[in-house]
Amino acid sequence: MGTQAQRDSVAALTLGALGVVYGDIGTSPLYTMKEVFNPAMGIPLDPLHLIGVVSTIFWGLMMVVTLKYVMLILRADNRGEGGIMALTALAAQAAGSTATKRTILLLIGVFGAALFYGDSVITPAISVLSAVEGLEVATPAFKPYVLPICAAVLVALFGMQRFGTGVVGKLFGPIIMVWFAVLTLTGLQQIAQQPAILAALNPLEALRFLSSQGWHIFVAVGAIVLAFTGAEALYADMGHFGKRPIRMAWLGLVLPALAIHYMGQGALLMRDPGALENPFYRMFPQAWLLPAVVLATVATVIASQAVISGAYSMTKQAMQLGLLPRMQVHFTSAKEAGQIYMPGVNWLLLAAVLLAVYGFGSSSAMASAYGIAVTVTMLITTLLTFFVVRHGWHYPLPVALAATSVFLALDLLLVASCSIKFFQGGWFPLLLGFGIFTVMATWRRGRALLIESIRHDDPDLLPFVTALSQDSVHRVPRTAVYAVANPGTVPQALMHNLKHNQVLHERNLILTVVFHDVPWIPFNERVEVHSLVPGFWTVQVNYGFKNTPDIPKALELCKAHGLSINLFETSYFLSREIVVPTKGSGMAHWRETLFALMSRNAGSVAGFFRLPNNCVVELGTRVQI
Repeated sequence: MGTQAQRDSVAALTLGALGVVYGDIGTSPLYTMKEVFNPAMGIPLDPLHLIGVVSTIFWGLMMVVTLKYVMLILRADNRGEGGIMALTALAAQAAGSTATKRTILLLIGVFGAALFYGDSVITPAISVLSAVEGLEVATPAFKPYVLPICAAVLVALFGMQRFGTGVVGKLFGPIIMVWFAVLTLTGLQQIAQQPAILAALNPLEALRFLSSQGWHIFVAVGAIVLAFTGAEALYADMGHFGKRPIRMAWLGLVLPALAIHYMGQGALLMRDPGALENPFYRMFPQAWLLPAVVLATVATVIASQAVISGAYSMTKQAMQLGLLPRMQVHFTSAKEAGQIYMPGVNWLLLAAVLLAVYGFGSSSAMASAYGIAVTVTMLITTLLTFFVVRHGWHYPLPVALAATSVFLALDLLLVASCSIKFFQGGWFPLLLGFGIFTVMATWRRGRALLIESIRHDDPDLLPFVTALSQDSVHRVPRTAVYAVANPGTVPQALMHNLKHNQVLHERNLILTVVFHDVPWIPFNERVEVHSLVPGFWTVQVNYGFKNTPDIPKALELCKAHGLSINLFETSYFLSREIVVPTKGSGMAHWRETLFALMSRNAGSVAGFFRLPNNCVVELGTRVQI
């Protein structure tokens, strides 16, 4: 019975992985072949080049996705979690023998994470737009309505986010399974009519095609890379589904379906070069065109949903690692902590996506912008994996180089190929990525300067509370919790309380929350309690970057450490720093001004740490940086 339940669980996870993990790469056939043979690319539309291109796509999927991600990178889990944030933390831990090396690896990883937001904008835009463009194939009369319909679908998609993805998520897997079945059937139908395309299974055809291109190889690969976008999702979603279901879904259904369908599109174009107008939709009979458009639109919405959810998760992790200011987080499921909704991120993403749709105007124009951010992220993933293999798994240098050098060379080729499209739109996701990286770096540096300024100006904690315990200050019979960033100095809120109210609580907790660069911290390691003097304790609460902070729940764990707290008789005193930028040696003045602006608009500490609103006292203080 246990084995049967286990099988059912793996089957359910595999079905779920189909929808969430493979939606992006699974909808690439909508636009890839059309862009590869776009007349502007200069690749002749003849049987020899068709076989070469399809062979390159097939063996690229084998190398980039199957060997690199499925076989190698899925092994690099950070306590079961994947994604570039988890990999960055793992690589920095493994290779962090010096502070400089650790900082460099963190910066590289953070830049990769910032580029993910560029992908989060381009993926919904190009996916939904390419699906809706099928209406033009049905009848040219629909052409003026393509952009408005696409915008309406996107607004509805982002508008539904606040209700959570739990209910819709159950439908994702079966719908994407139907999608891959349709890809397979349409591909087989075309291959049966033109079996010569099966020559693409020979890797020599891919090598022959690439070697015949000369310097034009960068143009060709820059278009073919569209078939690999979405590969990063395999690793990013490992924590949700596990390695085995992701591998089973890829090898059992997704890879065969994509291979057959790309060969089918190649076979169709060999028979009918005029189908290049839209090879995906020309594989369907006229009567099936509108159902195909509906299915493709639903599939692209699912692909977009995965990227949007990923942007929420990435933002939450970045907040907890001290890379972004606090933002409002809504938990949309009572059971799944990973299902969250962030209004600020949602509406900024929608604005950027609509800007991309109307700015580029068509999926062909947007294809130039797609790829560059994704391939740089893939390159960073390979670089970080080298440090994990070498220093985390302690393999000899030749083995670590052998495991990653081929993939590194492939990634460099992909990045170089996408870079030539910089002025045709590739600048757009890079600009987004650099902007978010600047925000992250400024917030992290600003927080460090703020804590340094507080540490410099405030008295040391231990001598202060020692003197205070011997004083005859009036005490009130409650517990006061003072949340601080630096536990070594006196909290501003404590000094304000003494100065203005001239009272001291019987029990005073100096609380520090530390987010570690691991995904989860178990309950038995969650709190650390130290007694200072009678009536004073320091409490450190530890979280991983995927834990959900909940201070009242954490304080209940203090009982096991000899400190029993009655939460109904507890007040939380918070210091809200008003940052004053000053010219000096800290940061450039514009960065200090940006940090002050972010600090003013940061979300509530009480809400972020789930403190009860009727027990919070917030005291402001001006701090110069």
